Amino acid sequence: MEDDHGKSVELYVPRKCSSSSRIISATDNAAIQIDFVDVDPETGRMIPGKVNRYAICGEIRRMGESDDCLVRLAQRDGIIPRNL
Repeated sequence: MEDDHGKSVELYVPRKCSSSSRIISATDNAAIQIDFVDVDPETGRMIPGKVNRYAICGEIRRMGESDDCLVRLAQRDGIIPRNL
């Protein structure tokens, strides 16, 4: 829902699992969201706008597959090398 100025006024915006493409419900207390940011080597600070965000649903975490999913997603986005 949007207000008169075009801003989103929803209190809850559903997330989607990055690995399985499932909708993460509001009651999924086992779901996680992790951000990998690029860091400027000179200053050691985060570079604004250079964020890779991954959301993993609780079902994948219960199966013990979340670490494999994060590695696969990071390899796809070039964060870690593919020959790992």
